[in-house]
Amino acid sequence: MSTMLAIKDLRAYYGQIQALHGLEFSLNEGSVTTLLGANGAGKTTTLRAICNMIRSTGNIEFEGKSLSGVSTENVVRLGIAHVPQGRGTFTNMTVEENLQLGAISRRDVKNINDDIERMYGHFPVLKQRHTQQAGTLSGGEQQMLAIARALMLRPRLMLLDEPSFGLAPLIVQQVGDLIAEIAKRGVAILLVEQKLSIAMRISHRLYVMGHGRIVFEGTPADLKANQTVRKEWLEV
Repeated sequence: MSTMLAIKDLRAYYGQIQALHGLEFSLNEGSVTTLLGANGAGKTTTLRAICNMIRSTGNIEFEGKSLSGVSTENVVRLGIAHVPQGRGTFTNMTVEENLQLGAISRRDVKNINDDIERMYGHFPVLKQRHTQQAGTLSGGEQQMLAIARALMLRPRLMLLDEPSFGLAPLIVQQVGDLIAEIAKRGVAILLVEQKLSIAMRISHRLYVMGHGRIVFEGTPADLKANQTVRKEWLEV
């Protein structure tokens, strides 16, 4: 598998406060990589830095090309889809309008319509609510819509910030299965997740973060065997 995303010496800042301290890791095509850690560890900040939403230094390369100086809008156009924490749906637009907006950079109208139907296949409740304003959906339904909208981009890389948040256990299982299936199609997934169970089940590589640094990296089997890291950094 080829390297999709390579991060070297990534440092990020909120004003004068440094939030990331020299992160280095990479993602392969078709892999699921998960960032774990307590609140405030720097996981969400890492996703924002990749999208150039905050000030950062270091080097971020996507498919061999630097993202330095690339606007957030153009990062999306390169094929990087970001599903932020808190869902990020357009609440005054309908479900279907949200899905259409996800494909705004595409011009293949027939394929867009086919992809909308495919999203309804993944999340049947969205089909039932397709004319409903997104703001009237339940929290779990909005999360499903945010994931579906990101998939409408046909991304090469997906950045998912706690996609299981607010979902019922059965839907969490379905979302995990969907993420694994997306990766099998060659998409690289960078997942921020609080639920250790889903991360252990679908991830190829795990990074545990603490205080803006990577304190552990390895496979799910490696993390399962390391009780010290789990107790000190993950509170499990």
